[in-house]
Amino acid sequence: MADNIPSGLLEACVVVGASTDRLRELCQRKETALPLLEAEVLQVYAPPFVAKESVTDGRAQAFSRVQRRRSFLKKKKDRPVMSSSDGTKISNPEAHSGDDLSIPKDIDLIALPQLCFPGGLRVASESQKDSYHFLVFTDVFGNQTHGVVVHHYKPIQFCLDTYQNGHRSSKTPRLYTAFGICVISKYPYYSALRDCLSSFLVHLKMCRMPEFDEQVKEFSAKLALVPIPPPGQLQVAFSFKPLQIVLLPREDMDWPVVDLDLQLPFLCFRPKQILQVICSILLEQKVVFLSSDWARLTLMAECFTLFIRPLRWQHPFVPVLSHQMLDFLMAPTAYLMGCHPDHLKEVAEEIEDLILIDIDDGSVSPSCAVELPDMPLTASLCFKRRVEGLQIHYDLEVCRQGSVTDVGELRAHRRQWQRKLNSDILNVTLELIVNIFREVHDHLNYEHRVFNSEEYLKSQDPEDQQFYQKVLETHIFHSFLRDRLNRKMDAFARMEINTRSEAYRLRTMSDSPRKPVMQEMARKHTSSDTPMRKWLGMSLPNLLEERPLLASPVHHLSFKKNSPLISKGVTCRPVFKLPTRTVKTFKLPEFPPPLAYQYVQNYYCELIGLLSKAIDVASPDDSALLARYYYLRGLVNSVADKRLDALTDFQSLHRMDTDVFPAELVASLVASMRPDEQALAERRPELRRLISQTQRSSGGTARPDDGGGSVKRFELPRTHMHLDDFVRRVQESRIAKDIGTIRRLFDALTVGVDPAMKVSAHSVFYHDSSLDGQQKQVDPELFRIFYTIWKETEAEAQEVDLPAAVVERLEANEGVYKLSSSVKTSHGVGKIAMTQRRLFLLTEGRPGYVEVTKLRDIEEVKISSAPLLLMRIPSLKIKIRPGRETFEANLKSECDLWHLMIKEMWAGRRMADEHKDPQYMQQALTNALLMDAVVGSLQSQKAIYAASKLAYFDKMKREVPIMVPKTTSETLKHKINPCLDLASPQAVDLLVYTPGQLGTAASGSGDDGDHPKLWCALSDGTVVVFDAATWSMQQNRIHAGSSRLNCMLGVDDKQLWIGSQDSVIYIINTHSISCNKQLREHRAEVTSLALEDRSDKYSHLVAYSCSAEGTVIVWEVATLQVKRHFRLACDRLHSIKLHDGRLWCCARDCAMEVRRNGTLHRRIGLPDHLRGYPSSYSSFLVLNEREQVWMGCAGVGELYVWHLGDLSRPFNKIHLPDCTGVVCMIRVKNQIWVGCNSHSGGKSRGKIYVLDAERHRVEKELMAHTDSVQTLCSAEDRYILSGAAGQDGKIAIWKVE
Repeated sequence: MADNIPSGLLEACVVVGASTDRLRELCQRKETALPLLEAEVLQVYAPPFVAKESVTDGRAQAFSRVQRRRSFLKKKKDRPVMSSSDGTKISNPEAHSGDDLSIPKDIDLIALPQLCFPGGLRVASESQKDSYHFLVFTDVFGNQTHGVVVHHYKPIQFCLDTYQNGHRSSKTPRLYTAFGICVISKYPYYSALRDCLSSFLVHLKMCRMPEFDEQVKEFSAKLALVPIPPPGQLQVAFSFKPLQIVLLPREDMDWPVVDLDLQLPFLCFRPKQILQVICSILLEQKVVFLSSDWARLTLMAECFTLFIRPLRWQHPFVPVLSHQMLDFLMAPTAYLMGCHPDHLKEVAEEIEDLILIDIDDGSVSPSCAVELPDMPLTASLCFKRRVEGLQIHYDLEVCRQGSVTDVGELRAHRRQWQRKLNSDILNVTLELIVNIFREVHDHLNYEHRVFNSEEYLKSQDPEDQQFYQKVLETHIFHSFLRDRLNRKMDAFARMEINTRSEAYRLRTMSDSPRKPVMQEMARKHTSSDTPMRKWLGMSLPNLLEERPLLASPVHHLSFKKNSPLISKGVTCRPVFKLPTRTVKTFKLPEFPPPLAYQYVQNYYCELIGLLSKAIDVASPDDSALLARYYYLRGLVNSVADKRLDALTDFQSLHRMDTDVFPAELVASLVASMRPDEQALAERRPELRRLISQTQRSSGGTARPDDGGGSVKRFELPRTHMHLDDFVRRVQESRIAKDIGTIRRLFDALTVGVDPAMKVSAHSVFYHDSSLDGQQKQVDPELFRIFYTIWKETEAEAQEVDLPAAVVERLEANEGVYKLSSSVKTSHGVGKIAMTQRRLFLLTEGRPGYVEVTKLRDIEEVKISSAPLLLMRIPSLKIKIRPGRETFEANLKSECDLWHLMIKEMWAGRRMADEHKDPQYMQQALTNALLMDAVVGSLQSQKAIYAASKLAYFDKMKREVPIMVPKTTSETLKHKINPCLDLASPQAVDLLVYTPGQLGTAASGSGDDGDHPKLWCALSDGTVVVFDAATWSMQQNRIHAGSSRLNCMLGVDDKQLWIGSQDSVIYIINTHSISCNKQLREHRAEVTSLALEDRSDKYSHLVAYSCSAEGTVIVWEVATLQVKRHFRLACDRLHSIKLHDGRLWCCARDCAMEVRRNGTLHRRIGLPDHLRGYPSSYSSFLVLNEREQVWMGCAGVGELYVWHLGDLSRPFNKIHLPDCTGVVCMIRVKNQIWVGCNSHSGGKSRGKIYVLDAERHRVEKELMAHTDSVQTLCSAEDRYILSGAAGQDGKIAIWKVE
């Protein structure tokens, strides 16, 4: 167990200095020139410092937080000793224990003396000031420990006997030697440990040499008692007179402690040099820091490793090298090291490929052999502008303030200022990293874990490509890619999401296989925003206006070159800052004077008492702070051998914040429990659940997204591809994701190839059907040609500039996707351009714009022939709505292709307009562009026939007429797709709308916490979040467990509760969109959640949850504690609702009204005619004002209305035409909306029936989805949102009248 208990502040304390014999020898020689001495390890102090006086069983001692490790043992004659004033030797007290001497296993005592005295150990003729420097120790696995070293001078006191005139006299030379006291910790608390040493030296200077050992040991033992605060908002303070020391917490789990002044690089270097250093680190160069002040080396190197976060340096990191260690610089790998400038010449002569960073003069000097590229221009400009706004001088902050007489107050003010400045600097450097790598996720395929490095490189500006080409090959970047593919929600991801442009947010609503640039181009030429911006304080967007919700899905024509900061969406305004939390301080009790077992135990008891008080006083609403208190108390209980109390604390912690839950520690506590403790734990349900969960987890496997996972670079295939392999390759290339589209592309590319084609006749072939079921394949050379043409067409389109006059005629999110050659048309000579909305002509000569038609206005498209001299050439005729002239273009050889493309686009536009689903237009556009690439790659007589296999919507229009009922069309406002990043649609199981203020969205503050949001749970167990201000996808793939989700409930303005099939209730913070709380009291799948209205503003908010076997649990929302629970006898309890203080529960076989204490009040069974049939209740509504209960059944197309006064039988039965089963119901105003299954034409359909709650009749019958309606939710009674099953997988937005 001991190995897994988090260590305290101290890992070890080592005293380094010259040996007693060497000092005596120096005094006896009476040398005038004092030589450098060899430093040695004199003392090692490591926990545990106290132990039980008696141990009756064979277990580890109570306060042994570390197991015995390898001992640093010397032979008896070599054991460290100190000398007293009279010359007698005082043996090291630890040395007497022999084998009991132990040190942490990660500390190399052989090299430590050189690191503690990198410039050598000097003997001085007068006392010197104390000096500090800092160390970092890295093991072979990359784990780091940190050290703070102080050089403290003590006089050398030996009595040298001399004889004068026969008399003996004693004379003491005045020489001083330095002792290095090195405090080693697993955590980089550089400032805190320096403060501790400073306070300790105040006492050490007053002690005599014989007391030196005991003083250092007592100092070490005190530091070992200090617990480390968990990540979050709680810092730990303790008194080390005369100073109060504060241990800052980590910001989150992915960041280390920041306990140093991050402005140091900005005081030594200009922004240009800082960017050069960051560039050197990102490119994994051999970087050497130089400074005559050893303290600056480690602090500066640590600052720069923080500046590249979340990327992590993964190579040797030795910021301090002594002269004897300079051969480390000969290492063949990349490294970050530091040394004294005196060694510069020696270093530079031996090694050619170095980047030398001189801290003292603020210069960065790459060697001649190193070609260091410039950082990306856009990100650099933004970084320099941000740096100008930093206030890095404390004197400017306090110049208007009076003098502070209280040292503690002065230090607290400086600490607060430093924390804010560090936060500002980290925001600036994180923004730099985000701007550099913002576009990475545009080239990731999450399903196949592929990164298309070639296309990512091509997408960068030419002047930046050298940098990206080098950074793509680094280990640092590879680990960064792995985190992105794991969808890690770290600081990078949060800033990247919150700083996306509006155009990018809209673009996420399309299933674009290519990265568009048109929105940014068009936005430059518009002076004001679209009508979509007229929110006027509403909390829901006005869907009556037709808004350009979608961005173009594939490639675009660039209108004109942009300024560097605009071209890539990199802007410096508005400033986005990661939220800064208010930090609370927990004060530790005074250290026990004698460090004996009894006193240390009393110290732990006092500490536990203080933490208990803090828990009692803390607000129940501040669950994050409470979780930190529980963590600390559980940790102290662990080291105090109170296992059951520790497990109880960790159980409470797990409920409040799973991010800081110490799973390994809990597992070790469970494994080390005594039989009597196990028996006591079995009697406590909450501990029994925690123990069971821990044992299951320890025997299972880690979640795939917890880390690891390979990253593949996209490569073109080298072998023939069957359909499955072809689908994977196309998805990896990001040409298309939809499996249906890829299959049609496969059919197109496997049409017979003409022998005259550039590819060999064997490129595409068929096997005889009798040959053991072999299938057709695509040749890799054909795929290479197709892929090349696809990418070349994209690049050519993006290089075309459109005149500003043309840009003004197009909508802000409109892009040109296809441009013909110059042809003669009925409107003049020019090039025909196709967007996702229209066709227009770019006239020749003086560039001009002539609109041909909007796609929705087309009536007919056909191929005709036009006379040209003595021959007729093919021409394309487009018949437009009455009143418009027919358009004709002599497209010659392009005619057939344009005919196919325009018909597909026309059909897609009609489908999109009829179904209010813009994705149809996006898919049609993808099909048209795939046709273009297929014709270009095949170049045979069958090319047009092959391309026609991609005409999906045109074929659908001809075979199945587009018929959307008028009522449906008038009520339906819009459709959105939560499955855009998936290869196939998933069922939309749950929908929840959480209100907000659209004014904050309009302000562009970058904080999406107050936006209205739509939460969508898919059948794969993930949650997708939409910004309800624009219906753009805000964040996808939030994992709430690994099972299917059954219910969601917005509990308050900060919490969203989700019940899962794995019996856990997951709690998502609606502002940070993070899931770090869990409720595990249910024993079966959680099926429903309900919220009880507060009787007044002072009463506690109460939530109810139920599980399938009939258990109902009542929760106090503020504390997440169980108030009561009871169990109902029924067949699969699946729904609960609260009405007027009564709980209504619905199961398959009945509906029940239950009193608050869990007793049954009344029960509604199935209607008589349904008993004995395979039918069950699926949903219900209670209308209290009408004293009615509405019940819907699965497998029956009827609603049953019961009167609360007579529950013997329903008083009304409402028939739902063409309905095969009711799935869900919701009440909005005076209407009942019912989501159902329907089967028509042998296919499953989703229908919504809108009923009048008073007249009990169907008012509207809406053809909602192509699969069953799974869920309904209301958005402030203005809109109803419906989610469909897996064959459809979309969300429809309906207007409520």
